[in-house]
Amino acid sequence: MSVGVSGEDGLGGEDAAIPGEERRRPWWAGRSRLLKAAGIAFGCVLAVSAIGAAWTYWHLNHNIRSVDIDSALGDDRPARGMTTPTDSADPLPGGALNILVLGSDSRGGERNKELGGGSSEGARSDTAMIFHVDEGRSEATVVSIPRDTLVTRPSCPRSPEGPDGPEDSDDPGEPGGSGDSGDSGAGDGDGSTSEAYNAMFNTAYSVGGPICAVKTVESLTNVRMDHYIEIDFAGFADLVDALGGVTVTTEEDISDEDSHLELEAGTHHLDGTKALALARTRHGIGDGSDLGRIGLQQKLVKALLDQVSATDLLGSPTRLYKVADALTSSLTTDTGLDSLTELMDLGRSLRSLSSTTTGTVTMPVVPAPFDANRVVAREPEAGELWESLR
Repeated sequence: MSVGVSGEDGLGGEDAAIPGEERRRPWWAGRSRLLKAAGIAFGCVLAVSAIGAAWTYWHLNHNIRSVDIDSALGDDRPARGMTTPTDSADPLPGGALNILVLGSDSRGGERNKELGGGSSEGARSDTAMIFHVDEGRSEATVVSIPRDTLVTRPSCPRSPEGPDGPEDSDDPGEPGGSGDSGDSGAGDGDGSTSEAYNAMFNTAYSVGGPICAVKTVESLTNVRMDHYIEIDFAGFADLVDALGGVTVTTEEDISDEDSHLELEAGTHHLDGTKALALARTRHGIGDGSDLGRIGLQQKLVKALLDQVSATDLLGSPTRLYKVADALTSSLTTDTGLDSLTELMDLGRSLRSLSSTTTGTVTMPVVPAPFDANRVVAREPEAGELWESLR
């Protein structure tokens, strides 16, 4: 009689086959395969997330346009403000800042035209504000410069690309307006614009782009502009929409055919198109001068600060992306703010600001003695204001 055995020694053992029963796999074998599959899936998710994050950063970073203002202007500028050293462990900068903020339709094209902006052929800046942040960055002042102010516009090196339109444009005014004296800013043959006397303030941008705008502001104020930020009007509308609109209160009815705004006195929650129309409204309020429009623009600045504070951007990645995309798509900055990292650092350093800690003021002016439709700086009040920003 023969006996079936398994194993090399023929003695059988734990691995011996048992008649009528299949060999069983260890209990952990199935779980091991499951964990391995889960690990691969998780790794794929991480890889896709990393690629998505990298693409998002690249996209937002690529949106921003910049101009090298410091190199163009060199050392022929007011001195930088002094910063008091601190022992704070906060790695973010905390010194005082002066930022020139321009509202422009220079990325213009058809959309700005549809929204009530300038023609698709030209480039203008109808909004100019100096955003002054006190040392410590817990308080700020927004100083508006009327576009109708007559100034001595210095000779400026032209921006490499210039505003989106003819660099010698002499149409700084409203659609159909006459501009100033017709000075075209034609240069001296060395790539610079000409010095001009009694020129409207916003011709600086029309003839020389961001570089000339900064130089003209520094010539007017003797205050160094630490940074430059330009936002186009269509981008402003997109930003307001991404934030969910803004709430403003007006003291009188507004009816302006040029900005296409019809608004009764009272409190309103405005979408981007109406907020932009409010920012551009001039003839539908007050005496129709630029000073009335500045008051509305200052209301909008505070409304935006309130809306940003009330919006939980970090709690909604989708909305955060929409806001970031709308903002970066509409920006032109100096090279000190031309990356997403630098803009984020600036924003984080200003996190303590709110509408209650941000004041608004307009450069003191009086009617020009030879043109009632233009204004000039009122002294000594204007000089005292600029001194407070240094």
